[in-house]
Amino acid sequence: MASHTTAALGGLEQLRMCGAGAGRALAVLTSGGDAQGQHEQWRGGTGERPPGARSRARRAQPSRRGGTRWDAEVGTERGSRRRAGSRGRRGPWPCAWPGSHGSLVPSAGKIPESVAQTYSHLNIVGLVGSIDNDFCGTDMTIGTDSALHRIMEVIDAITTTAQSHQRTFVLEVMGRHCGYLALVSALASGADWLFIPESPPEDGWENFMCERLGETRSRGSRLNIIIIAEGAIDRHGKPITSTYVKDLVVQRLGFDTRVTVLGHVQRGGTPSAFDRVLSSKMGMEAVMALLEATPDTPACVVSLSGNQNVRLPLMECVQVTKDVQKAMDEKRFDEAIQLRGRLPVSAFVQSNFSVAILNVGAPAAGMNAAVRSAVRTGISQGHKVYIIHDGFEGLAKGQVRPCGGEGLHGGGVSAPRTLPKTCLEKIVENVRAYNIQALLVIGGFEAYEGVLQLVEARSQYEELCFVMCVIPATISNNVPGTDFSLGSDTAVNAAMESCDRIKQSASGTKRRVFIVETMGGYCGYLSTVTGIAVGADAAYVFEDPFTIHDLKANVEHLTDKMKTDIQRGLVLRNEKSHEHYTTEFLYNLYSSEGRGIFDCRTNVLGHLQQGGAPTPFDRNYGTKLGVKAMLWMSDKLRQSYRKGRVFANSADSACVIGLRKKTVAFSPVTELQKVTDFEHRMPQEQWWLDLRLMLKMLANYQISLTEYVGGGSWRHVSGEIN
Repeated sequence: MASHTTAALGGLEQLRMCGAGAGRALAVLTSGGDAQGQHEQWRGGTGERPPGARSRARRAQPSRRGGTRWDAEVGTERGSRRRAGSRGRRGPWPCAWPGSHGSLVPSAGKIPESVAQTYSHLNIVGLVGSIDNDFCGTDMTIGTDSALHRIMEVIDAITTTAQSHQRTFVLEVMGRHCGYLALVSALASGADWLFIPESPPEDGWENFMCERLGETRSRGSRLNIIIIAEGAIDRHGKPITSTYVKDLVVQRLGFDTRVTVLGHVQRGGTPSAFDRVLSSKMGMEAVMALLEATPDTPACVVSLSGNQNVRLPLMECVQVTKDVQKAMDEKRFDEAIQLRGRLPVSAFVQSNFSVAILNVGAPAAGMNAAVRSAVRTGISQGHKVYIIHDGFEGLAKGQVRPCGGEGLHGGGVSAPRTLPKTCLEKIVENVRAYNIQALLVIGGFEAYEGVLQLVEARSQYEELCFVMCVIPATISNNVPGTDFSLGSDTAVNAAMESCDRIKQSASGTKRRVFIVETMGGYCGYLSTVTGIAVGADAAYVFEDPFTIHDLKANVEHLTDKMKTDIQRGLVLRNEKSHEHYTTEFLYNLYSSEGRGIFDCRTNVLGHLQQGGAPTPFDRNYGTKLGVKAMLWMSDKLRQSYRKGRVFANSADSACVIGLRKKTVAFSPVTELQKVTDFEHRMPQEQWWLDLRLMLKMLANYQISLTEYVGGGSWRHVSGEIN
């Protein structure tokens, strides 16, 4: 594999020097089940035409429709013959092959011997589009996040009627051989019981489930949610159906119970922002992989690892996927879960410490999920958990109450932005009064800066030598120590939906350009990612400086665009992208320079981006961060407990928890201080700036491959890099 990687890298350098793709044709075909986001992978793969290359795809705009518009023949001999025959007639095509895992298994076609000798190799790159997320080697497949959106929309709607009528609902979701959709939706919704094919329940599960449902009702809950994957089975391979579960609950508990089978609702609807960006990234990476390929390069799959694209051997991924099903067929369920990629689970060790949780700053979707999971994890560990109202200001005023583990619901909880340095002595008094030994702070840049101030004050106040952890929660995604802040995915989807409506309003009005202002402070994450998701013509951000010459080029680009069949434009501007080039300035500039060619309108999205129900990603992410943060604090408390008290003053006793590429990491705030731009309230380096080249490419600007920063290193399914 190493020799293939070296050859590919050498091929990329040749492409950059000699003109990418000259004399080569790229074919794009799809097969398998429908999945939202496949329009965007087509757009990502064909939106930019390298000099000299031919593209048989019409340049595409991002679509509000899910799935594909072309026919798909899944793994059939007829489909294989058609593909092989097409290659024989038209010559050697490097081929990008989006589809589910069934369609990524090469099958033999009939090619004449003379044609086979003339065209002796075919480079293939696969992209996995499947709502089930059942292909081994990638964290997420295209369409999975959108399917989770559909499921959570239904669960949210059902929850209200279930509470009203005190009902139990059994929801059946897709997943014949993979329980990912059921597992994540259960985690995000706080379901009472779950059935997935990879982890069948132990014998006697009927008694345990009914006992659990009865306990929740006795504690005052007015509803129960049971989620079941369509392929759920028991330990003996017998199917567990939604009807059987419903009848069981009715007969044993007498609860009013209903069954809802979501079916193909999960495949439809508008693709989520995550799927639009993911498929665009994968489409672009697939084309680069084909352009770099040599006759000796094996077929590969472009996969997602954390927030990076990687390339995995196609047949290796297919084999591991088959091994999962084989293990399930042979009832080796623990091995099947391990092959899916199970992470080690920390043991729950009972302790007895006082832990406080507070929110700081503006609301962010997913905050409540983090609080809920942290509280329940802390109580299960034996801690006394306090909830502090009104942030650091509330801690100074003694607004502290013990928490009994009740659930929290909604989008996010806001609190004043007051920093500790304004009331340190009062904070110390209440820390002493309530014997607080650990503090979990959930919020944006103020949370990070506040904990940093508490750490710096340890030299003055010994009471502040306790364990601290920050869960980044802000729509701006500007907290150091994490690639994704809690709430940013919901904000991107809110901005994307607004831009979709704005563009739709222009469909009946020719030659109109919209200038949309997004939030984010000085951080341009929202503008950039939303711009990719909606196909913006430009996105102005502070981190990527622009001049009047750049603005002039953008106006000229839109002028040329109005001569095509797509006679509308969309320009995004981050709220603090430039001191002088304000939204009003851009409106006046575009209106003046485009007079007679197009007219202009402005929209300021404002706090619309902070509202709405959390996305499945933010609910799941908040739940994970809450659990991991509490387990980490519990471990640190045990380590720092000496002579009847907790004394934690080391750098690693106060950290920011965050997702760094693929892993959840804890970064000391004192180390993050060195890489923070405090003036502009953001990290000095931003990983997402590499996405801006793709933004330009999708807007049909001429770009150079020398600027491309690819994440597509060759790896094995196990994760090793070659």
